[in-house]
Amino acid sequence: MGFLLSLFFVQRQQMLERMSVNCTPDNRTDTLFTSKLSAAADICVGLAILTVVVLSVAGNGIVLVICYRRRKKMVGSELLCVNLAVVDFLCCICFYPLSILSSFHHAWLGEYVTCVYYGLGCYIFGLCAMFTIAAISIIRYLKTCCSLVYAEWMENANIRLVCCVIWLVATVWSSFPLFGWGEYVPEPYGLSCTVAWRGYHTSAKDAFYVICSFVCFTLLPILVIVMSHCQILYKVYRFSYSLSARGIQNNLRRAEKRLSMMFFCISLGFVIAWAPYAIVSFLFIFYNESQYMAPEGFVFPALFAKSSHIYNPFIYFYFNKTFQRELRSLLVSFCPKMGVNRVGVHAAMNHPAPDPIEIQLQERGNISRAFAPCKSTGKATKGTSGNKVQRRLANTCWGSTPKNATKCLINERGVSPAPHLQCITY
Repeated sequence: MGFLLSLFFVQRQQMLERMSVNCTPDNRTDTLFTSKLSAAADICVGLAILTVVVLSVAGNGIVLVICYRRRKKMVGSELLCVNLAVVDFLCCICFYPLSILSSFHHAWLGEYVTCVYYGLGCYIFGLCAMFTIAAISIIRYLKTCCSLVYAEWMENANIRLVCCVIWLVATVWSSFPLFGWGEYVPEPYGLSCTVAWRGYHTSAKDAFYVICSFVCFTLLPILVIVMSHCQILYKVYRFSYSLSARGIQNNLRRAEKRLSMMFFCISLGFVIAWAPYAIVSFLFIFYNESQYMAPEGFVFPALFAKSSHIYNPFIYFYFNKTFQRELRSLLVSFCPKMGVNRVGVHAAMNHPAPDPIEIQLQERGNISRAFAPCKSTGKATKGTSGNKVQRRLANTCWGSTPKNATKCLINERGVSPAPHLQCITY
């Protein structure tokens, strides 16, 4: 522990010596920890990050609550989505508030210590997000395009092992700057901290760390994500075309298409959000001068990258019907007035409001009754040639309070046009 503390303070002293522009009493605070933006721009940056934090915490918090409610029914790919939601949620909670306060303060708060904390934490969570999306892409590719043996292997226990490996690799690689391989420094605009991409010109170790960070931990995962999803979409398209050519309408085919599109949008949103920042940082590596772009030029890619924390909950809600049902159930549990009584019924013409609602059902042949304890009104039977047609005023369901809610279910086989009807009272 003493060795780590001494190493930390040595790195701190070396960094302060390199980053200090001048040390005269007049401009002692003129360092890279001071914002290079105007006061109005700082406030705008702080408000933008605050918006990202609020939307991300709300959206990903709802995702985590829903996943906890259905934790016993979750499959492997959903566990990786939970890992992604945890990354987005914790990153906005633990690190972005420091950047918001620094924006309002017009300088980075805490200087070197908080800069290392912020840069290390954001880099760990950024790598975890990228590795998680790459793992989702690989697993979807194996399940869709390869043998079913891989699908059996992708059970929950193995997916948990994958998540642990993702966190371990991200943490170990992000910790190298603490031991002299690279370092964490403020961004060119002074209100955020990241890896010193210009360390490429400092030493051989820094150059090795920067190049490996881009090639092995940025470019390679992106290539894996893009290639996997291209193969998945091509496979799903061929399968759908084959079934459509034969006139087969398959619900499994529709579900697979929606699932593939959902993961494709998650991956595409992440890549698009981080691409401008990666390009600007990559160009910053090889530029020999202190600045090749105005500080404002670094702000927009950084803010656009932070917006990647917002997209995923909306993508889940749009493509995943299970998520939609769980979200409605969650909202109803918090606000019962939001519940809507959706029943396939019609009011009998002979009974004006507020008389009971009556369900009419035509059945062919013999049926087995599966009626809930509701009040029955009676039935009328009419015979026809060949088949017996029963026209029945099945059940009358009376409105009641949520405590005494009842459910009437009529279910039969081979009935047309409606195979089943539900009567739910609240």
